[in-house]
Amino acid sequence: MELRMLGRVPYDATLEAMRRFTEERTQETPDTLWICEHPPVFTQGLAGKDGHILQPGGIPVVHTNRGGQVTHHGPGQVVAYPLVDLRRAGYYVKEYVYRLEEAVIRTLAHFGVTGHRVAGAPGIYVRLDDPFEHALLPQRPQQRDAAAPPSPPDFTGLGKIAALGIKVTRHCTYHGVALNVAMDLEPFSRINPCGYAGLPTVDLSTIGARTTWDEAAAVLGQQLCTRLAP
Repeated sequence: MELRMLGRVPYDATLEAMRRFTEERTQETPDTLWICEHPPVFTQGLAGKDGHILQPGGIPVVHTNRGGQVTHHGPGQVVAYPLVDLRRAGYYVKEYVYRLEEAVIRTLAHFGVTGHRVAGAPGIYVRLDDPFEHALLPQRPQQRDAAAPPSPPDFTGLGKIAALGIKVTRHCTYHGVALNVAMDLEPFSRINPCGYAGLPTVDLSTIGARTTWDEAAAVLGQQLCTRLAP
């Protein structure tokens, strides 16, 4: 996988570049990972409800073709866009999402933080009372009775540290994952993050894990290149 560090780039232009890359790629086009950060922006997914955008203020809102609801991007957040041909890689979308999340979990572990999955809610979460605690969450994904309706996600005691939103067209992925490193978290209070009212959002800085954007980007990039390999 080719790795490109883009630096701070406008969201609109990056989205258009991803879309164009995906439309024009062929079976011979190498998979590529773009890592960047964006100026402040709210992005709304295909299923997004305008009611989840509470007070955007002067931050622009961009409607996108990814899955999911509304999230925020801003300086101090590592945004990773894997452009992967899943058919060539040999795994399906559910496995792809698992691998994205696993790359974030391994990145957090590099900084001593324990990341968790929550049943029914893509993304990665940390314990607010002790982000370094390794015990399993009761609300982790588990096997359930197929006949029973799924329970709503349980975010008790948790904060979200990484959000996922993907698009797959012709078996090829774009959009991706955003890891909060050291950013202004106030804009998250202007939305219902990922469609969940009151869901706390944290970054590595606020939970006591000290690092830089460059270091976090390098670790996440390496993890994604490893986890997304065929």
